[in-house]
Amino acid sequence: MRFQRLDLNLLVALDVLLEERSVSLAADRLCLSQSATSSALGRLRDYFKDELLVLKGRQMVLTPRAEELVEPVRAVLEQVRTTIAIPPEFDPATCDRQIRIMASDYATEVLLADVLLHLSRIAPHIHFEIQAMASEPVDSLERGQIDLLMTVDFLLSTDHPSEILFQDDYLVVGDAANPALAGPLTQEGYFNLAHVTTRFGKSRMPAFEDWFLRRQKQARRVEVVAPSFLSLPGLVIGTDRVATMHRKLAERAIRQLPLVARELPFDIPPIRQGVQWHLSRKHDEVIQWVVSQIRGIAAGMPGPGPGRRLPQEGIRLEFETAAGRRRN
Repeated sequence: MRFQRLDLNLLVALDVLLEERSVSLAADRLCLSQSATSSALGRLRDYFKDELLVLKGRQMVLTPRAEELVEPVRAVLEQVRTTIAIPPEFDPATCDRQIRIMASDYATEVLLADVLLHLSRIAPHIHFEIQAMASEPVDSLERGQIDLLMTVDFLLSTDHPSEILFQDDYLVVGDAANPALAGPLTQEGYFNLAHVTTRFGKSRMPAFEDWFLRRQKQARRVEVVAPSFLSLPGLVIGTDRVATMHRKLAERAIRQLPLVARELPFDIPPIRQGVQWHLSRKHDEVIQWVVSQIRGIAAGMPGPGPGRRLPQEGIRLEFETAAGRRRN
């Protein structure tokens, strides 16, 4: 079928080509040969009078015109899917779908592992792919590379629906034989210790606790910088170092490893973990059902420790700026 000279069947190919930025990968998703997919790209280039995909180095990149088409094309296809196509009645027990979730190793450990165990029992044919946090996680959501984004609230976009799942605060964790942790920790004692912290990605974005303490002009002796939250416990075992860890993750670690935990001798604002999905998925029954299941598991999690303050908006915005993010 054609509309103003455009074969509407090409819109599906265009959407996949813009997302994959590769003829071979797009061909695999479209279940077409590479030659047929190349032919479709050629016809799209002819219609739009633009190359759409061009080779830069060893990778294909989108032209400015192609960048402009990403969201409109996706929106048109989503509108067709939700208003014209008649989906089968959703049944979790028989639904066969892949859901891609971007989440930190911390969120995966303290929440997603329990969620996926629960879903394996009631929705055994839904498959999940968990992706590590990208430098620009919202971009991954907007490009359709993920279905759900789980991250701290100040990295969520205001352009798409989201909700807060749980809050968490911090504990100081160290080796069970560390003499500095034999009793309650003082503020002076904390800053006299050697520390392990976490930084992420090529930009070396600091963990919130690391950034917050530097903002307070409180100097720590950081001896080890780790690439993930889950690597922190192993880097303090057998040493006099300590790590300032999310309470929920720390409590799991001390149950399994020769570690002890002590309350922080000062306040750091708790973090709030949220989940976000693309605006175009607000009527996607499967996505909304999965979110409801995540919400239900999160509701049973304990909150931050007693006496901890909630995050202040100014602090969160300042951290976002320091991390190179923008509020959309």
